[in-house]
Amino acid sequence: MLLLIKVLIGFVMLEHLYILWFEMFAWTTRGPKIFKSLPRELFPPTKALAANQGLYNGFLAAGLCWSLLIPDPVWSMHVATFFLACVAIAGIYGALTAGKRIFFVQALPALITIVLICLAIH
Repeated sequence: MLLLIKVLIGFVMLEHLYILWFEMFAWTTRGPKIFKSLPRELFPPTKALAANQGLYNGFLAAGLCWSLLIPDPVWSMHVATFFLACVAIAGIYGALTAGKRIFFVQALPALITIVLICLAIH
């Protein structure tokens, strides 16, 4: 079970590294293709806002990476749980305010991993 948990933590981490790249470096090029409901002319003026969001996603990825590098398994899972909870909360908020798909892409993998951690620890 621990291996599955670590794989899922790695998946969520990689997902947030992708979001960092997308929001910080590809917002004006890939953004209009992904967010088709938004007017194309909205992307250049919101580039700095998207980059700021990307940076926060990078911090989440860094925290999850850190949790994988901690040798003590209990401490590692506590750190992972904190960062996964941050991801889940951000995903739930995004689903409520921006689009329901965010829940399934961002929050659900984090929530599943948190549940598995709780089952493994207790």
